[in-house]
Amino acid sequence: MTEKELRKKAMALPLNPGVYIMKNKDKKIIYIGKAKKLKNRVSSYFGSHSNHSLKVRRMVENVDDFDYILCDSEFEALVLECSLIKQHQPKYNILLKDDKGYNYIKITKEEFPKIRECKQMLNDDAVYIGPYTSNFSVKLAVEETLKIFKLPRCNKKFPRDYGKSRPCLNGFMGICSSPCSAGITKDEYIESINSAIDFLKGGSVKAVREMQKKMEELSENLEFEEAAKLRDRIKAIKNLDEKQKVVSINVPEEDVFALVNSNKKACFEVIRFEHGKLTDSEFWLIDAVDDIPQARFELIERYYSMRSRVPARIAVDGEIEDEELLLEFLESKRGKKIELIHPQKGEHLSIVNMCIKNANEHLAQQQGRLGREIAALEELKDLLGLKKIPEYIESYDISHTFGADNVAGMVVFHNGRPMKSAYKRFSIKGFDGQNDVGSMQEVLTRRFNHYYNDEDGSTFKILPDLILLDGGEPQVNAVLPVVKSMGLDVPIFGMVKDSKHRTRAIALNGGEIEINSHRGVFTLVSTIQEEVHRFAITYHHKKHKKSTLSTSLTKIEGIGDKKAKALLKHFKTVTAIKNAEAEELSKVSGISEKNAQDIYMFYHEL
Repeated sequence: MTEKELRKKAMALPLNPGVYIMKNKDKKIIYIGKAKKLKNRVSSYFGSHSNHSLKVRRMVENVDDFDYILCDSEFEALVLECSLIKQHQPKYNILLKDDKGYNYIKITKEEFPKIRECKQMLNDDAVYIGPYTSNFSVKLAVEETLKIFKLPRCNKKFPRDYGKSRPCLNGFMGICSSPCSAGITKDEYIESINSAIDFLKGGSVKAVREMQKKMEELSENLEFEEAAKLRDRIKAIKNLDEKQKVVSINVPEEDVFALVNSNKKACFEVIRFEHGKLTDSEFWLIDAVDDIPQARFELIERYYSMRSRVPARIAVDGEIEDEELLLEFLESKRGKKIELIHPQKGEHLSIVNMCIKNANEHLAQQQGRLGREIAALEELKDLLGLKKIPEYIESYDISHTFGADNVAGMVVFHNGRPMKSAYKRFSIKGFDGQNDVGSMQEVLTRRFNHYYNDEDGSTFKILPDLILLDGGEPQVNAVLPVVKSMGLDVPIFGMVKDSKHRTRAIALNGGEIEINSHRGVFTLVSTIQEEVHRFAITYHHKKHKKSTLSTSLTKIEGIGDKKAKALLKHFKTVTAIKNAEAEELSKVSGISEKNAQDIYMFYHEL
């Protein structure tokens, strides 16, 4: 069908709740959606595309036909939509791959057994503890056990490698008993392994109770060295319990969600608490989303479609579209009431922030960036009220000496890091004298003329997500009309310095935003401001030096810029030129005997 035919069909739909199913020309389902009013929702896809995201436009371009199913309520439509998406996995729906399998703790069968995590049981005579559904919990349990009982993490084989090398860093740190350097006997090692297995099976409370009892018996028998070993283990377990309390909450169970979005990718993160302790963590990297509240709805709904457990409380990092409908869906799945919260303060907010931090880190790893960089960009986006993370930032600064040798520097930060291949230098051409505002207007005009006129491949063809000007509100007010008159919508802010030339605030059209309390933003903006200042002033010094030298040499009859440059290249300094004899001067390429005599007389007659 043509788009006109599809719209005509959509306009004939009833104003009832239901599910619509988009298909391509091969009759394959490419998108499934729900609607409170089918006619309004489906017809909105066909017609004007000005309000559609790129992803929606691409989906519509591939639609050849659609079906629909009427429902009695929007809730019924949601349940049906969820079921159909799970069944068909359409290309243009937000999907979460359920790769959650069973996990085990493995104790290898060998003279010096080792404790490891694994995904499946093998027929290898090893001892397996499990299964567990949480890979996070298994990893944590194994790591904690190895640390408490000082067991090796390396791939060395014992007794083959027993006592054959120096201890590694873990041995020096005291978190490994170092069988590689004969730091423990075989009997002691087996005793540690058995105690570790009891700890894994029985938990910390039972393990501590049994160790306490054994330690007292050893002390009574004057076996103080062995008692001290148990004392250290008990202390390590108690320290671990204290550490776990740092990431605990005062509710029996809670799931915490965060969605971090960038220009190309997004990360959906969940951390789960049971009995007040962190028990699981999962994340998914998906394509960037256009509507974050809608995406939160879809992602949380998809997540619980894959999981049987729905907790009593759910915390999220922002607004959810149709929150009441989602809550109704989750409560029907749980069979009990659920509290859905948007924390603003206290321990719940700190847990949500931890979830956001983890999502930032995973997104940063995928994009080859440091977590703190993407976190700073996310914080800057929120602080300035931007629509998306400013991955491509341009910054400008003007430099001159009392209005002479006016220049501007443009630096680019991509994904929070300098992109020096895109740096540009401008020599102010429109006027002489000191006029920072006028200079900034000229530079931005020239920059966006390049945007429209340059050939593909030029970095000028990249439209920035944010422009930061070195200066306050006057610079911002001067540049905004210039950019707007060129038909562009680019966020522009100023960078304000204090009396000690340090970054103090961000200026906008109508005021300032203080950034000192926002550590990530402060560091990023300060770095950008220092870099653009360095780049601009370096160019200015270079131009000013050339200007100063040229004013002396080019005053001599017959000496232009080219000959002045040749003289400076040969003699290095003007002082050396002044002290040179005419014969020496004439040896420079391009300098005639007459030029040499004129140069000599110019400096010696002064």
